[in-house]
Amino acid sequence: MRNISIFSSDNHQFILLNESEPGEEDGIPSNQYLIVHEDSGVLLDPGGFGVMPRVLSELLNYLSPDKLKAIMLSHQDPDIVGGIATWLEISEAPVYVSSIWMRFLPHYGISSMQRFIGVPDEGMQCSLAPGFNLELVPAHFLHSEGQINVYDPIAKVLFTGDIGAAMMPDGEDHPYVDDLKAHLPHIEGFHRRYMGSNRAARFWVEAVSQLDIDFIAPQHGPIYRGAAVQGFLDWFKKLECGVDLMVGAGRFQTRV
Repeated sequence: MRNISIFSSDNHQFILLNESEPGEEDGIPSNQYLIVHEDSGVLLDPGGFGVMPRVLSELLNYLSPDKLKAIMLSHQDPDIVGGIATWLEISEAPVYVSSIWMRFLPHYGISSMQRFIGVPDEGMQCSLAPGFNLELVPAHFLHSEGQINVYDPIAKVLFTGDIGAAMMPDGEDHPYVDDLKAHLPHIEGFHRRYMGSNRAARFWVEAVSQLDIDFIAPQHGPIYRGAAVQGFLDWFKKLECGVDLMVGAGRFQTRV
């Protein structure tokens, strides 16, 4: 699938670069997103080492790596962070990640953490260039203990990391979710097993419901738009998941 411009105006774009990890046919392909404001850019979850050359090739259609003002990592998983050492070599961008993962990331072959900015538990505002501001929103235990989301108030896009992620069948590569009910079989099992608890889900939904959201852009699978945005929030707020379903060590109330 080709790159998709989720939002585009005269000076601002939010783009799904749509490059997935080679050899992931039995896993979940990953989405990489680029936000461009005038001649500045932000890369969201750049991906593993294997996709780095292709993501760079797609990024060059919009701007050069030296124009990146930030790289933002939703959490610590290798399909997000695996290629970060190479991105550090070709750009000067600071890297934002939850502060609890700062001591973990050197295991990805990073020799210096000087360009990393630890995001506090309560999130933070990022001013990247004149008129270019993003909000880092906490999403702890969904599924990572230190997950962060990125909200773009111009595009009205909330990048949610693994929240909203889908396990799509082979051959189904449509870019958007319009019918949430039809999409639920692709997300329910993943969310019940990987999200920490309904308590965490409810706190997150209450927080992001204060934002003006037109699109929910997850790290895996299609993007929610229109009625599917509120539909997903309503569904997720009520979902029993993670520790809610445990009845013993290695035993769950229902199959997840």
